[in-house]
Amino acid sequence: MWSGRQGRLRPVGCVVEELRCRRREREAALRKARREQQLISKRLLRDDASEEAEGGCVAMILGETEIQHFLRLTQQGTEEKERERALVSLRRGLQHPETQQTFIWLEGSMRTLVGLLTSNQALLQLEAARCLHELSHSEQSAVAEACLPATSYLLTYLSGHSSDFIELCLYTLGNLIVESEAVRRQLLPQGIVPALAACIQSPHLTVLEALGYALSQLLQVKEAPEMIIPSVLGSTLPEHILRLLQPGPKLNLGVAVEFAWCLHYIICSQVDNTLLISHGGLSTLGLLLLDMAGAVQRTEDTGLELLACPVLRCLSNLLTEAAMEVVGGQNQLEDERVVVALFILLQFFLQKQPSLLPEGLWLLNNLTANSPSFCTSLLSMDLIEPLLQLLPVSNVVSILVLTVLCNVAEKGPAYCQRLWPGPLLSCLIGTLASPDIEVVGQSLELLQLLFLYQPEAAKDFLQQSGLQVLERHQEEAQLQDRVHALQQTALHQ
Repeated sequence: MWSGRQGRLRPVGCVVEELRCRRREREAALRKARREQQLISKRLLRDDASEEAEGGCVAMILGETEIQHFLRLTQQGTEEKERERALVSLRRGLQHPETQQTFIWLEGSMRTLVGLLTSNQALLQLEAARCLHELSHSEQSAVAEACLPATSYLLTYLSGHSSDFIELCLYTLGNLIVESEAVRRQLLPQGIVPALAACIQSPHLTVLEALGYALSQLLQVKEAPEMIIPSVLGSTLPEHILRLLQPGPKLNLGVAVEFAWCLHYIICSQVDNTLLISHGGLSTLGLLLLDMAGAVQRTEDTGLELLACPVLRCLSNLLTEAAMEVVGGQNQLEDERVVVALFILLQFFLQKQPSLLPEGLWLLNNLTANSPSFCTSLLSMDLIEPLLQLLPVSNVVSILVLTVLCNVAEKGPAYCQRLWPGPLLSCLIGTLASPDIEVVGQSLELLQLLFLYQPEAAKDFLQQSGLQVLERHQEEAQLQDRVHALQQTALHQ
């Protein structure tokens, strides 16, 4: 097929492989950047009814004298109610960073609080736990480390009977975990992973949601891949996480959101994703994707956009791990159903949450990268045009749309014939005019594939003054070589 004049051009296989390598490098960089953008936050659990009962009084900053007074009352008060009121006053004062600092440096203060936490009087124990919770919300690592004497008790109480108390302990532990490495070094040998694994079988949704929060905090810390995630994967947690993500009437949105993020952090660590796949991770997430698509069709106000982000990321990254080699059995994703569901969600995101479009397109990219069957589904269901309609949203969205189209085009001549003719040419003329170098670069890659596999595309491009559009980028250092290669390909078809 090559004439003597065309011999200067590289064979199709070499060009395609170079484009694939370039795209893999860019996608690897994007995945790394997304992992590094994981956010760590703290949560504050306050009893609204309790706050209202206290009359909505403004919490005062407490000095050393006031703190000592309240601590003395908690020990020497003649009535339990008086001691409880003293703890309530202390707890409200601990909402201020100034009071927290004074408290932790006051000799014997933490010892007294831990003593109350371990008392046999439930109300005092609860208020002491609430005081610790206020301290755990501090942004100062010294405050978190001052709570070290309480951590073993907080873990012990996770096996208790009061769901409210367990929930409070979990949120407190979650806050402490993220603030201090010293706290984590103590919690690991104390058995935090087995304690959390035992909690995940709780029937109480509030406990499960709090557990998901605490676990997600633990999974995000810098030493998690080496020190924590292997223990988590060796426990019963993974199978229970996947159970809690199974669609159906028992699926709770708040719980599912927390554990979807947990699963995301585990997958991003790349410690042992084959274990998650063997537990049915791909099929569970695929079914959840179908369920979310059905939910957004039924009602606009589902709140499922909170769940969509971690689920899409989990699926995308597991597919990367599996390299689309998992076939048959429980791990197989059904092509057409997944593609249809994904496009329903993309349309929903376009209307309601455009910031989630890149997440959906990233999954579509990973679905089509190594799978001719997913590419065939896109073409057979006429989904190329809806995909092209997303191009104007943003540069990031444009790059991902063009990358998906490259995945389709690189499958060969039969696929390029289905892509062309159609609205693609006018869209590519438009993206070539973009001021964004990455958008232009991805457009050049797609055109190179189309010209190589579908010579008529080059002729149409020339007729639409495509060479003049390319000339705008001849002076761009990052694009010069690709522009020149595309010009040569177009002229010699």
